[in-house]
Amino acid sequence: MSGRHPISDDSILMRWMRVEIGKINEGIVSERKILARLLEEDRPTARTKAGNEHVFDKSVLKEISAKLPADMQGKLRLPLIFFSDTQVPDSCYLNDPLALEALQRLGEFSQMRRMHQGKLWVARSIAYAIMKKYPGVVQIAMR
Repeated sequence: MSGRHPISDDSILMRWMRVEIGKINEGIVSERKILARLLEEDRPTARTKAGNEHVFDKSVLKEISAKLPADMQGKLRLPLIFFSDTQVPDSCYLNDPLALEALQRLGEFSQMRRMHQGKLWVARSIAYAIMKKYPGVVQIAMR
């Protein structure tokens, strides 16, 4: 035997997966900004984990702000982030109660939806549909 671990060794596989997930998440905004602040900027942007610029579409920000109360605009951090967990392949979750409330006010989720243990699980297809509807305002991070 060569002294190497078999490729199926969980710790080796998990280390490799963490590296790859880190690469995928480089496009995720590292410091989310409040909606009201983004609306004040001529060219609303935020920095990604890789240090690149994430540009928000001002018309999308205005569309969202028109449907949200002023106090929420002063608290809601963007982008909204859904988390995709490798252990749950067809779903992802939201862990921000204010984001859930905003999405309910935007009509994306029923008022009946509630978080359980700090998370709202939804089908991944729903998260992607919301991301497509509000480009740049929603991101999906891998965990």
